[in-house]
Amino acid sequence: MNQWPDGWTDSPRGREGRGSDAPRPDPTRVMPHTQRPGVPPQSRGQQGYDSGYNTGQVYGGGGGRDDGQGPYDDRPRPNWGRRIKIGLIVLVVVVLVWSIGTYFWADSKLRKEVDLGIVEDRPESGDGTNYLIVGSDSREGMSDQEKKDLHTGGPTDEGRTDSIMILHVGSSGNTMISLPRDSDVEVPSFTGSDSGKHYEGQGKHTKINATYAQDGPELLVRTVEHNTGLKIDHYAEIGFGGFAKIVDAVGGVEMDIPRDIKDEKSGADLKKGTQTLDGRQALAFVRTRYALPGSDLDRTKNQQKFLAALANQAATPSTVLNPFKLYPTMGAGLDTLKVDKDMSLWNVASMFWAMKGVSGGEGKSMNMPIAGPAPGGNLAWDKAKVKQLVDQLNNDEKVTVSSDR
Repeated sequence: MNQWPDGWTDSPRGREGRGSDAPRPDPTRVMPHTQRPGVPPQSRGQQGYDSGYNTGQVYGGGGGRDDGQGPYDDRPRPNWGRRIKIGLIVLVVVVLVWSIGTYFWADSKLRKEVDLGIVEDRPESGDGTNYLIVGSDSREGMSDQEKKDLHTGGPTDEGRTDSIMILHVGSSGNTMISLPRDSDVEVPSFTGSDSGKHYEGQGKHTKINATYAQDGPELLVRTVEHNTGLKIDHYAEIGFGGFAKIVDAVGGVEMDIPRDIKDEKSGADLKKGTQTLDGRQALAFVRTRYALPGSDLDRTKNQQKFLAALANQAATPSTVLNPFKLYPTMGAGLDTLKVDKDMSLWNVASMFWAMKGVSGGEGKSMNMPIAGPAPGGNLAWDKAKVKQLVDQLNNDEKVTVSSDR
């Protein structure tokens, strides 16, 4: 008995749906056989049927090879070692180009205005390098408001020396020696820096800062060499405005103020203790003279301490490696830094690095040895100690001379 629904038979041929309007399937179209994953090719003969497709892949399914490694193994893998090497090379080149560009930019901004070639009767060179570092009260480039804010007073742009130091850089340690502005010195014969006229020495004695006012840096160098016997290799000078701008550019300088200081002339109004000084406060601090018990000698000590601290702050990685601090700092300093014609940016860096070393205890800071008052109220140097000091510097020996003041 036929158990199929009406219109169907149990004949394979009859299952096409008699009486239906549906088209009859093409008997020649047979679904292709797909090999199950994991079945080895040699086992196909046991299945009783071989479709002829033996790739082991299902079309359109994104399957993988029998070894399970995925469809993209034929692509080259990234060579991370090579990429890292190329990246490091590019980084080194960029840093090198930036460093060289910065060097030449900064070197071009140096004001190489001091001609040591006209200085007469110079002593022989010793070991090491000697810098004469001058802080002048020049108002050059300052507005009237800046002069008022910084309590500089006076209209002149020429200036006088407000601080004078010798920095010796050598293998036996760096030494910073302050020359008090009231030091009594003999004015030697010299050639005028502007006129070219020769002036014979008359044995006249004066304060050392007066020689700068008389004929500028060249006569000051000539006077220092004549009175010490120490050859000055390089000269560096910065004015009031540049000094304050450098301090502000590095974000201020931390100082331990030993006592309350109030000085109307310099504008200093500082309390005892550790604090960060901005440009205006720092300038007032290093200029303070009348509010100190030791007057000019105590002031030179404060100047040494502050300049060393400033150099230490300017040489920190946070300044050197940060372009947003480095360029303003260098720009502020180099625009007002007056140096000799043979001084390079490398010499400037060496000078600041040596000052940083002195602040870190790798050198010595002192005043020029003083014997006592001289006629006219000036300070007379201790000639015997000065000679011993100069001999030690020329021989690049460790300085054992003390200033006692």
